[in-house]
Amino acid sequence: MPFQSIRDPAQARLLLLTFILFLSYLCVGMALPVVPVFVTRQLGLDNVWAGLGVGIAFLATILTRGYAGELADRRGARLAAARGLGFYVAGALTSLGAGLLTPAPWTAFAILLAGRLLLGLGESLVAVGVIAWGIGLVGPARSGRVLALIGAAIYGALALGGPVGLVLLDRFGFSGAMAASAVLPCLGLAAIARLPGVATVPAGARPSFWSVVGRIWPHGAIVCLQGIGFAAIGSFFTLYFLDRGWSYAGLGLTAFGAGFVLVRLLLGHLPDRIGGLPVATGSLAVEALGQALIWSAPGPLTALAGAFLTGLGCSMIFPSMGREVVRLVAPHLRGTALGGFSAFQDLAYGLTGPLAGLLADHAGYGRVFLIGAGAAAAGLVIALALRRARSMAFE
Repeated sequence: MPFQSIRDPAQARLLLLTFILFLSYLCVGMALPVVPVFVTRQLGLDNVWAGLGVGIAFLATILTRGYAGELADRRGARLAAARGLGFYVAGALTSLGAGLLTPAPWTAFAILLAGRLLLGLGESLVAVGVIAWGIGLVGPARSGRVLALIGAAIYGALALGGPVGLVLLDRFGFSGAMAASAVLPCLGLAAIARLPGVATVPAGARPSFWSVVGRIWPHGAIVCLQGIGFAAIGSFFTLYFLDRGWSYAGLGLTAFGAGFVLVRLLLGHLPDRIGGLPVATGSLAVEALGQALIWSAPGPLTALAGAFLTGLGCSMIFPSMGREVVRLVAPHLRGTALGGFSAFQDLAYGLTGPLAGLLADHAGYGRVFLIGAGAAAAGLVIALALRRARSMAFE
């Protein structure tokens, strides 16, 4: 971003919002590899329960995206983001309690699920609030750039959070990792206190949430299918490496995040310049290749290269489709539409954990990434169909 733009007050506020989102998603990233290891190694439960421990947070996010979008539209994005950070703190503290009850594994697991549900609600509110806030600051014409910048913060935090969480788990235990996760949202709350909100758009007729989702579902389906590859890396890459006896088990999310952020920094302008669908088609092809490489990897370096390619491919799909969604709805429905759109990505994260865990128990961890490759290929088919329908509409 040019130096002049940083001096622009709106751009400076957008950067601060991005940093707040980065802090909140560090909590999510720290938990992604830590929760499965805690559930399988410390509580002694199998991979299905480990997948549920990861995925239930995303289920909570799915179920509350409509609430988050309506809150941002009606009462302001600032309130949605602040409320979400509070739920992050509550979720981390609840999960901390699970780490103190390992002699009673099912009680500890039940408490863990409660903490993960609170975190999922917080994630829903913070993400929708910050996205709506950012677009309100710089305008819908630059929505692709906003979503690219915010996405870089999200996946950069997920990439950094994975190895940080594993280090904290090793040195301070699960409760220590969750204690650190409770501190980070407090920093975000302190930063939000310095930021003014943006005015809400005067409301016109408000269709139902599901009516809005009906307008955007093909774009959401693409995001859902691409999210399966990331969810597979986040939930099972570490266990895949440990199962094969490979080194560098904690670097899967780091490799993914490196590719993801690299594309966001170098090519974040592409959706606004050439359109979302052309960018998404190329991205999905790269993601499918990356997932297939992990599945077929003969050693750890090849698997890490596959994670890097998956990051390259996943990077621009959310902002590309998000830009299309913003253009499909009226301004006073923008938060609701973005909430519904984001729920498709959460659906991928929520379902992939338990279903992939069941698959891993019966067919091995490698098959999880084969499914990720197939999902990306299916997303590519939908994107190509949308491009063809648009071309025919203009003929």
